[in-house]
Amino acid sequence: MSAPSFGGASRDGYGKGLLRLADDPRVVVLDADLGKSTKSCHFRTQNPTRTISMGVAEQNMMLVAAGMASSGKIPFASTFAIFTERAFEQIRNGIARPELTVHICGSHGGIHTGTDGSSAQSIEDIAIYRTLPGMTVLHPCDDLSAEELTVQLVNHSGPSYMRTARNKTPRIYDEGNVSNLAIGKGSVIREGSDVCILACGVMVSESLSAADELAESGISVSVVDMHTLKPLDCALVDQLASECGCIVTAEDHSVIGGLGGAVAEHLSVGQAVPLEMVGVRDRFGESGSPSELMSEFGLTSTDIQNAARRAMERK
Repeated sequence: MSAPSFGGASRDGYGKGLLRLADDPRVVVLDADLGKSTKSCHFRTQNPTRTISMGVAEQNMMLVAAGMASSGKIPFASTFAIFTERAFEQIRNGIARPELTVHICGSHGGIHTGTDGSSAQSIEDIAIYRTLPGMTVLHPCDDLSAEELTVQLVNHSGPSYMRTARNKTPRIYDEGNVSNLAIGKGSVIREGSDVCILACGVMVSESLSAADELAESGISVSVVDMHTLKPLDCALVDQLASECGCIVTAEDHSVIGGLGGAVAEHLSVGQAVPLEMVGVRDRFGESGSPSELMSEFGLTSTDIQNAARRAMERK
C-alpha cells in the first residue's frame, strides 16, 4: 500500500456527505450553535429551509429531531461529542427507546482534539452510545470514509451515533475504493498473518505506520479499519483471530467500553486469543498539541508496535 496522502478531517467528510443528501427532501439537518465546527454549515448555506439551528440547547435538539423522525423526516443532528452527553437522557428515552431513525454526529471526539483540554475531550462517548439498545456506533478514519458512511446512513434504519475528528489525518481511502465500505463490516486495509490490529478513527493511520515498522522486522501484520463499533463485525474478528492468533485494538478513546472493550466482550464468549488494547487508560485528557497528547497517552505507532509484540509473545 502506498503512503497515505493528507485529506481533510473526518468532520469535513460529514459536511460533504450531508451535501450529497440534499436532493432527498426527507433529510433535515439540526445543529446546536456549532455548525461551522461540525461542518453542517455547508448544508445550511444551500438548504436553509431544511436546516434548524437550536442554539446551545442540545437536549431540545435531540427531542426536536425525534419529533421530526416520527413525522417521516430523516434528521441529522450534530454538535461536539462532549455536548451530546448533555442530552443522553433525551437520546435514550426520546430517540433510542422508541427506535426512531435519528443520526447523531459528535465532532471533536478524543484527545486528538488537542488544546481544548479535558473538559472538552470526550473519551467515553463511544462507550456510552454502545450501551443503548439498537444504536449503531460509527467512527470513520478519514474524510472520505466519513462522507461515504454519512451518505449510507440515509438508508439505515434506527438511531446512530457517528464520532468525527477535528484535525486532518492521512487519507486511508481514495475515490475508487471508499464506496466498498459498508456499515457493520470491518474494512481490511492490509493483510498479514502474525498479528492483527483492529483500529478506528485517527488510530488507523497510526496502525498502518506501526505495521510498516513491524514489517521491517519480518512481522506480518493485518490492519483493519473497524469503523463500525456496533454492531461489531464479529465474523471478521473470528476470522482474523484464527488466522493471526492474537489481536491489538487501537483507539483514541477509553479502553473501557470502546473498541477494545467490544472486542474483548466478543472474544470472551468465543475464540479466546491474546488481546492487547492501545487506548486511553482510566484518566481524563489534558491540554496540549495532538502529537504531545498522543505520546503522553500512549497512542503512537510505537505504542502499537509494542502492543503487537506483547500480543505475539502471549500466543
